[in-house]
Amino acid sequence: MTRAPGRGGGDARLEVVRAGALTTVQDLGRPGYAHLGVPRSGALDAPAHALANRLLGNPADAATLETTLDGVALRALAPVTVAVTGAPCAVRAAGRPAAWSAPVRLAAGAVLEVGPALGGVRSYVAVRGGFAVPPVLGSRSTDLLSGLGPPVLTTGTALPVGAPAGPVVGADVLPLPAPPAELVLPVLLGPRHDWFTRASVAALGGARYRVSSAGNRIGLRTGGGPPLVRARGGELPSEGMVLGAVQVPPDGLPVVFLADHPVTGGYPVLGVVAAAALHRAAQARPGTPVRFVTTG
Repeated sequence: MTRAPGRGGGDARLEVVRAGALTTVQDLGRPGYAHLGVPRSGALDAPAHALANRLLGNPADAATLETTLDGVALRALAPVTVAVTGAPCAVRAAGRPAAWSAPVRLAAGAVLEVGPALGGVRSYVAVRGGFAVPPVLGSRSTDLLSGLGPPVLTTGTALPVGAPAGPVVGADVLPLPAPPAELVLPVLLGPRHDWFTRASVAALGGARYRVSSAGNRIGLRTGGGPPLVRARGGELPSEGMVLGAVQVPPDGLPVVFLADHPVTGGYPVLGVVAAAALHRAAQARPGTPVRFVTTG
């Protein structure tokens, strides 16, 4: 990514000083390629990604950085304006406290420090003009499953910045939902809920699970709740998977597929969580209680 061509943004770049545990470039993903085995990918908390871009006058599909739990630090190699949204965190610019969820101006040489998440999991860093890494199949998103898109950020990486698309607008009132104390996920049953006993499916709505630390951008794993009981043995041939699919592996504990999910799978899908509800899953920390509300 060093010295990669931008979109007319000149020499504006941000250098990674501290990469964090897992920081990736994300936009709205690359839908429409599942038939080629390519997941959608894209920002897990799409509203937070969109808000960061809105604050800077960027289009919604401009690329941002998605951090995981412990933030990131970036040095401006030319003057830029940035914004941090998503999981609440301390923000510092050139060593001084700076605003969260508001435009922040960085002079050349200044370091933006995005601290650990104080709640939730993922923060989003936008820059006016967007991160102009080369697109792959129409998207700048890092896909951890397929390996498409730019690599996970490492110290020393220089990220090119694109040309501004609109004025920095800011906002007086912002939609800033708190990270969930309890993750409630509406599930439309099917297509394979008949692979589980009626009693097990009926009890799902009253069951309490917890977010497992084994989850990632591919899927949110659950633990601590009652395993779903199969009504039949054997396995399915691999079939198509969609965003939000609730797949149940042999241990009986539901897995909710997120942006980097595989496009096929052989374990039965109990139901599907609507995409509009998945941003809450992106901010649910390990240990957060999970409740499924079934419909259909």
